[in-house]
Amino acid sequence: MKPRSLLSGTILTLLLVGCTSAPPQGRYQMHQDAAPKQAPDLAHLEPPTPRYEPHSRGGNRDYQVRGIHYQVLDSAEGYRQEGIASWYGAKFHGHLTSNGEIYDMYSFSAAHRSLPLPTYAKITNLDNDKSLIVRINDRGPFHPDREIDLSYAAAWHLDMLDAGTARVRVDAIHLQPQPDPLEPDASLYIQVAASSNATQVQQLQSELTQQYSLPARVTQQDSLYKLQLGPFETVHLAQQWLDRLQQAGFSEAFRVSDSPTVN
Repeated sequence: MKPRSLLSGTILTLLLVGCTSAPPQGRYQMHQDAAPKQAPDLAHLEPPTPRYEPHSRGGNRDYQVRGIHYQVLDSAEGYRQEGIASWYGAKFHGHLTSNGEIYDMYSFSAAHRSLPLPTYAKITNLDNDKSLIVRINDRGPFHPDREIDLSYAAAWHLDMLDAGTARVRVDAIHLQPQPDPLEPDASLYIQVAASSNATQVQQLQSELTQQYSLPARVTQQDSLYKLQLGPFETVHLAQQWLDRLQQAGFSEAFRVSDSPTVN
């Protein structure tokens, strides 16, 4: 392996392991983790609002820590587990998490060994029934008897700082991407061809409607005939079909949103 490749692999490993594993000597200024000496008022912190986020580019591959292989789940859907939660604080504050973000102990975040990054989850302290939404953006804890590592703020909210650990339930929140709504009264189409030969355009219209089972129209502007597929209900759906048509050879296809006179 070339030296440059070895260095890149080392950096990737450090990001993947994240804040909650045993760090290389000298990576952190503190030897033991601890609570901050002067913490701000955490009572007014707002928990994150779950929203769809694509998987991060970092931290979502299977990995090994201390010779143990960990498998990252493809989806958070249906994940519910009970176990022991711990927390991590000042030692890791300001350092990179496994997905390349900066760990902020005053945010409601968490580390998990297998859930996709990021994942929103509801954490319930089974000892006092307090609950909180957190955003999981790190890997850990790498202890066989632990389920999740919570940020300092999250542990404070769940009233588990003094004990250090708590019995919790982790309910992952699985979200789907939401399609973009169209403007009111907008008509969205995909234009796949334009020609002065009306017969050729109409022939292509027949072929495409049969092949893709999509409605189509031919519009006329002066002596130019335009073949447009649609209408589509959402921008997201139109983009999916545009990508498919371009891959099928219609490289000049594009989206249009108008209401020209239909021929």
